[in-house]
Parts: sequence; C-alpha cells; structure tokens
Amino acid sequence: MRRIWLIFSQAVTVAVAILFVLMTFKPQWLEQPQRWMQPGLNTSHPAAPVLQVAQAASGVTATQPLSAAAQRAAPAVVSVTTSKHARTARQGDPWFHYFFGQRGGQQAPEAPEGLGSGVIVSPDGYLLTNNHVVEGADGITVRLSDGREVSATLVGADPETDVAVLKINADRLPVITLGSLSQLHVGDAVLAIGNPFNVGQTVTSGIVSALGRSGLGLSTFENFIQTDAAINPGNSGGALVDASGNLVGINTAIYSRSGGSLGIGFAIPVDLARQVMDSLIKDGQVTRGWMGVQPRELDPDFVQSFKLPISEGVLITGVLQDGPASQAGLKPGDVVVRIQGQPVRSVSELLSTVAAITPGTEALIGVQRGEQALEIKVTIAKRPKTQRRRSGGGNE
Repeated sequence: MRRIWLIFSQAVTVAVAILFVLMTFKPQWLEQPQRWMQPGLNTSHPAAPVLQVAQAASGVTATQPLSAAAQRAAPAVVSVTTSKHARTARQGDPWFHYFFGQRGGQQAPEAPEGLGSGVIVSPDGYLLTNNHVVEGADGITVRLSDGREVSATLVGADPETDVAVLKINADRLPVITLGSLSQLHVGDAVLAIGNPFNVGQTVTSGIVSALGRSGLGLSTFENFIQTDAAINPGNSGGALVDASGNLVGINTAIYSRSGGSLGIGFAIPVDLARQVMDSLIKDGQVTRGWMGVQPRELDPDFVQSFKLPISEGVLITGVLQDGPASQAGLKPGDVVVRIQGQPVRSVSELLSTVAAITPGTEALIGVQRGEQALEIKVTIAKRPKTQRRRSGGGNE
C-alpha cells in the first residue's frame, strides 16, 4: 500500500510540474480557438475565428519576463502603408495636428503618407487597425514581421470608434491571442508594439495609467486605455499587450505638443474592437441604437440652480424634432439618470448604453424633470451614419 501511494504522489508531482511549465512558457498550447458572434446578427456568415485567452482569477499576475510577452505577440503585428491621390488633404486636418503638433509655428515633418500598424487577429487573415490609418486610401499594403509584403482589402471601417478591419490572403499567418479589458488594472505592465516613424517594428514598455478615458474628442464612443508606454506616429493601429502577450488594446492616439511621445497614449479596448470587427465582417457596418438628443455633462451649478434632488445624470440640452426622444416626450432640460434600469452618470455612458440597444426596442428611460421623477418609454431607432467626430459635439 505504501508503494502504491508513493507511485501516485510522484505521478501527481510530475503532472503538476509539466502543467506549470506549459502555462509559463507555452500558454498558447492550452488555449482553444473560439468563434465569437454578436447576438442578433446573421449567423450564416460566421465571424472570423480568433484565439481568446481563458478568464483568470482577479489579481493574478504573469510571472514570465516581458521579453517572452514581446516574442509571443510581435509576430502578429504588421506595418500598414497606404497610397492616396490627394496627398495634401491632411495638411489642414486637425487630426494631423493632434498627432504631430507644431514646432516654431511650422508644421512638424509628416511621417510617410498612410503609415500605421495593424494586428493579425485571425488565421483567416483578418487584421485590426485604426480607421484614420486607412481612411481615404486608394491602396493598402501590409508588411508582415517575416518580411513578406501583401496587398490588403478594406473589409469595413467604423469612424465612430476609429476601428477598421483589413483582410489579407497569405499562409502561415501568426495570430495574436485576445485578452480582455476586465482582466486589466491600473498599474499593470503593458507593451506597445508597432512601426513608429517607419523605423521598423518597435516594442516599448510601460503601465496602464488609467482606464475608461473619455471626453477626448477623438471619436464618438470613447472608453480608452491610457498608458505611458511610448507611442509615436506610425504606432496607430498597433498592439497594446499585457505581460502575457495577450492583446488588450489597439493603439490609437497620443497627447503631444511636439510630435513625440510625452508618456500619454490611448488605446481602444480589445473588447470594443472585436465587437466592431464582428459586425463589420458580417454586415459591413455597425448597427447601433439612437434616440436623437443632444447630451451634456451635468454640472453642480445646474443642479443647484434648478434645485434638483439628484447629483448624477446627463443633461439633455436639445431634442431632435420628430426623433425617437421627441416622439416619446423628452424635453430640453430633462436629466437622464437611468436607461433600462442602468444608472447613467456621464455622456459616454449614455452613448454606449443607447448604442448597445437593438433598434426597434422600447427602452425605459429614467428622467428627472425639475422636482419630478419620470419613466419615459422611448422606441430606439437605428443610429444614422456620421463622420468621425474630431472634437466634442454630436448628438445621441
């Protein structure tokens, strides 16, 4: 009996040791490709297969060195170049100024036209990048990490999130594993991988400085990851990865007065990017809910002036005539405090919540009108197509 127990304990020890080695050095061997689909969409056109990291317990951190994360993720990051006929069109573009700034009253030197990065997220050849990288492009070329150059086609783009999806036809494609925003915390180590200034693939390291950044005027739907990992022109569309090499964001913008990195960069969360990608692959567009109001952050002065019994919500400053909100009875001066029972504390929350509602759905909107609390039913409509918002404004 003692000998049997000894054999059993040794076998368990060996099995645990093998599992630990695999989890540390070859975690991708333990992952299974998953197909993700957005509810309510046409399933006759399945979404691209992607690798999704298994959900880990909160607070668990990777023990492998960052070099291992870089080696795991870097092969799936590509360089993207575009050709455009109107090469001077960007000279007066505020988006251009946001990235490059000015020096001595003169425009900073422009990086090669259409320079950017992308991330291969599917063995079928689908790539994620930024809309502003490929916007208006007549031709798109992708250079893989192994030196191959292939032409890419634009599957679709969503200016309201600044996400675009490309498709390439090539074999032996390296694919990055998708992480999750829910597993990311302020202070976590991250790597930014891309092709800044067209010098070649570059990896920079930093931490997550903040989550849920909005109100930057970069896009309509903002929920950015902020990082101090150096991001420069050409990194747009590249990968922000965690310490395990999983994709957690698509690098999008920097805050800069000089054209160089100042340690404030922004990335689109991978959860949002993959939802947009799924819709673009299957429908060629992203369908969102809309109710036709002009929202504004609720400030304490307004609350005090009108003696409102609330402190959080979104002020409605305008209602589109004959829009869903107008037909339901919402008025300028109303404060939206809940949508479908979910508290609304900011304009970005209102935008995201309404956008997630399927058009045609009757949504219950909690409104504070003066001292009166109301519940108003609004039939959500399909959000009309809009151009990419460069600064504030717009309507929901």
